[in-house]
Amino acid sequence: MRITGMRLTPVAIADPPLRSSYGLHSPYALRTVVELESEDGITGISETHGGERILGDFERIRPYVVGRDAFDLARVYQDIENQLAPSPAPLPLGTGRSLADRTQTFVLPGENRMDVPLRVYSAIEVAALDLIGKSVGIPISELLGGRARDEVPFSAYLFYKHSGGGGEGIDVREDHWGEAMSPDQLVNQATAMVKIYGFKSIKLKAGVLPPDQEVETIAQLRKTFGPSVGLRIDPNCAWSVETSIDVAKRLEGSLEYLEDPVAGLDKMGELRGRLDSGGMDVPLASNVAVTSFADLPNAIRDRAVQIVLGDHHYWGGPRAVTELGRLCDTFDLGLSLHSNSHLGISLLAMTHVAAATRRLTYACDTHYPWQDPADEVLIGGKVPIVEGCVRVPTAPGLGAELDQDALARGKERYERCGYQRRDDEAEMRKHVDPSWRRVVPAW
Repeated sequence: MRITGMRLTPVAIADPPLRSSYGLHSPYALRTVVELESEDGITGISETHGGERILGDFERIRPYVVGRDAFDLARVYQDIENQLAPSPAPLPLGTGRSLADRTQTFVLPGENRMDVPLRVYSAIEVAALDLIGKSVGIPISELLGGRARDEVPFSAYLFYKHSGGGGEGIDVREDHWGEAMSPDQLVNQATAMVKIYGFKSIKLKAGVLPPDQEVETIAQLRKTFGPSVGLRIDPNCAWSVETSIDVAKRLEGSLEYLEDPVAGLDKMGELRGRLDSGGMDVPLASNVAVTSFADLPNAIRDRAVQIVLGDHHYWGGPRAVTELGRLCDTFDLGLSLHSNSHLGISLLAMTHVAAATRRLTYACDTHYPWQDPADEVLIGGKVPIVEGCVRVPTAPGLGAELDQDALARGKERYERCGYQRRDDEAEMRKHVDPSWRRVVPAW
């Protein structure tokens, strides 16, 4: 099944002014849509991080993809690693890296140059699996070994948010969610999101307001939704160990897990030890300190995390995440999936991966409710989320096709908006505080 063409389409999608410890989301999130066409005229698709740099990375590996068999993924990965590895010598998947290399502690997800080979390869693998699935008539989840579940649970993803719906100029969007910079406003946001999508768990992106206010937000969410809805909080490394202990003590019994409260595996391990010595049973999760297989030995040795938040975009593709699931099963670690701003292609890829990964212990993250339906590039529009779940497609491949007109509009939006990479600090300085810099820990 020879690949005869690779098309790359950069798109911009409207993104509301959401806050995190990294700063402020820009009016547009950037994505790259990849299409691999076979000699039989069948096309496989994928979606990954956007911007000019990753487009250049894809162009560098074009000769190692076009002309190859779609099944030849192991050697395609080796060639991509040889071309894009940031060190002089090629490095095997997930080995030979220092723990600081791939961490997202100080670098935004999608902007870390150390994980470029894995991110680029992941997009190729998803598109190749879509191509193969469409060619042989089976869904990607079956190519990954079969389903452990027929629907995949996702969680509501709450953000502190300024007013505005994203977009700029003539493309400015309606603000459907409203400002949310207080506990009461976050409860209103959660209530609306749960009503629309039926989520059974809720995640709060924290590290924005003083911890007392964020603790109060969780307290009000627990009061509003009761014990049947799982709650989790993610301050993206904004807290010190002492602050994290204080928050854990106040929220013990209210959280499914506390995600990346401190910066780095060493601090996560220290925090775990302090929590244990204090008799506090608060699980720690990570998608910042643990972002590759190379991080797992120390994370397991130090008990630094109890839940790993995998992501096929930068762990190395769908098959890598199913392998991660087996390791989590072996070492009795929980597993969920991380998210960035994305379209339906990524949501479907996540759904197939989660369906084929037996070790899925928590509902997955998704930014999908924040994305405007007008920007979706799939035929039929946005992927439905019903009762907090996405049904695993039974159609071949990903189970979806591109709307080429919508894709062209996304490209026009990209060319018009002028953004070439994600920079949340710059957006904070532009719209909130001209002197703002990310400081970790902030509290």
